[in-house]
Order: sequence, then structure tokens, then C-alpha cells
Amino acid sequence: MKTLTTTLLILVSGCSFMGGSRFTPPEVRPVEVVTIQKPAPLYHPPLPNRITPVPVQWKILTPDTMEEYIADLKEGEAPPQAWYSLTGKGYENLSTNMAEIKRYIRQVLSIIDYYRESDPAKDDQQQNSSDDAP
Repeated sequence: MKTLTTTLLILVSGCSFMGGSRFTPPEVRPVEVVTIQKPAPLYHPPLPNRITPVPVQWKILTPDTMEEYIADLKEGEAPPQAWYSLTGKGYENLSTNMAEIKRYIRQVLSIIDYYRESDPAKDDQQQNSSDDAP
């Protein structure tokens, strides 16, 4: 029992018997903090693919051509088709809507060009791709 007590006393006292007074703490130097202010690079999303319109075949129906179509349809020589028509005002509205879509696209592209031009560190590849834009 005496040996166990002595052993525990030595373990608890740790390294104090081994010259703990010779321990010197490491030299402490102040931490130098350097702040670099660099703006985050601007993201330039690629422009969408160009629109490639699909050709549309227009057929104008007048009373004469409509009578011919009905006669051919009764004889079985014309395919049955659904016809759509526009009034003069409806056509004007369609034209106005298309002009508004073109205006909107031009304005969006000008905003994109403004932000691309405002980036001083723009990439050559992105510059070349914006030159291909409509």
C-alpha cells in the first residue's frame, strides 16, 4: 500500500521533480494583420443563343379563295384545316406587341453591355463573345 501511495504521489506531482523551473515559454510576437481591399470580380453571364425563327407560311383568304377552298373540300381535294384570322386592329396590336418585345430586348442588352463595360478587369474571351451579340 505504501508503494502505491508513493507511486501515486510521484504521478500527481508530475514533472516538478524533473527540473520544471528550467522551462521557458516561447517568445511571443504580436500578430500582424494585413487587410487587402480588392473588389470581387463581376460575373458576366453569357448571352443567350440567338433566335432562329422558323419560317411561317402565310395564306390570305379572300371570299373568292374561300369559295374555292370550300368547293375543293366538298370534292375531297383539299385537306381539312383550321383557319385563324385577325382583324385590322388585331394585326396592329400584334405588330405593336412585337415592337415592344424588340424594345425590351434592346434595353436589356444595353444594361448588360453597361455592366460589362464598367468592369475594369474584363476577360478577353467575354469581350469577344459580347461583340458577337446582336
